[in-house]
Amino acid sequence: MYKNYPDNYIFPAIIEKNEKNYNIYFPDLPGCVASGEDIPQAVNQAKGALELHLWGMEQDDEVIPVPEYRDMHIAANETICFIDVNMFGIRAKMDNRSVKKTLSIPWYLNELAEKKKINFSQLLQSALRAQLGL
Repeated sequence: MYKNYPDNYIFPAIIEKNEKNYNIYFPDLPGCVASGEDIPQAVNQAKGALELHLWGMEQDDEVIPVPEYRDMHIAANETICFIDVNMFGIRAKMDNRSVKKTLSIPWYLNELAEKKKINFSQLLQSALRAQLGL
């Protein structure tokens, strides 16, 4: 599904300061916007907005524009920044398909776990998340 899309994107963004907060928009991606009370919060929100926007475009099989790193004319209350995203995390969160895995464990662990009604699938998922730091 994602084979034709890159795993990493970097898009220029415009940070706009107004009376109450900071707004961020992406000139190459109309409709992809974010805001925050301060710049770190706004950039964090923009990163999430960019991930979701690009993921949606991938799902709709849309052509994702090549970012234009051109001379951008900005107002006095604006600043240019670059937001980078790695799509692996958002793809994994949004595409939560399960795959079947076969494994072997010692018989006594199986016996004890079944007596305690342990869900092997949930336990393996939890252990993998912990091991991978997710």
